[in-house]
Amino acid sequence: MQLPRPLPVVVLADVSGSMAQDGKIDVLNQSISAMIRSFAAEDTVRGEILVGVVTFGGDGARLHHPPVPAREAQWTDMAASGRTPLGGALDLLADLLQDEEIIPRRAFQPTLVLVSDGMPTDEWHEALTRLLGTERGGKAVRLAVGIGQDMDQDAFTVLNQFVANPAIPVMRADEIHRLSSFFAWVTMSVTTRVRSGRPEDPAVMRPEDLLDFMN
Repeated sequence: MQLPRPLPVVVLADVSGSMAQDGKIDVLNQSISAMIRSFAAEDTVRGEILVGVVTFGGDGARLHHPPVPAREAQWTDMAASGRTPLGGALDLLADLLQDEEIIPRRAFQPTLVLVSDGMPTDEWHEALTRLLGTERGGKAVRLAVGIGQDMDQDAFTVLNQFVANPAIPVMRADEIHRLSSFFAWVTMSVTTRVRSGRPEDPAVMRPEDLLDFMN
């Protein structure tokens, strides 16, 4: 019997000190936990959803939750502190995607989700160029959401450069409850891909549906 192919989903989560304000880190923890539970309930021979989380904040970027099958995931809440070292997180993600012991060669192209509430505090341009220059990073479905009313245009420019796809909008979650709606759409989109006859085809996703979720 052929094993299902892994479909990796990796969240880049801002856990800087500002995420402790207005309950942002609490909603982010709840949203990721709910997403994992939904992925774990999927049962298909076509694909198996892997879930991983890279955090950036505190004393740097780290792998908070290594990519594992969703049904095996044991979520531990993240805490918010420190600055916003996005560049370090992008470098860590590039290494992660190229490690075939963690993400097998046979895996489908990943979905990468960036969540942030402000500007990076380290050099991120070269790290993003490196990520997009990798086979998996460049071909991944990349999504992003900016949290809170304090996000300025410069911060959204960073998110747009990460997505680098005019067909996929960078979303605003000015009200914190919209973050849950964003992750509900991510969950629906990934499960739609894994249930379809063509999980490798990002066109299965419908970015236009995201606007309905966020309204």
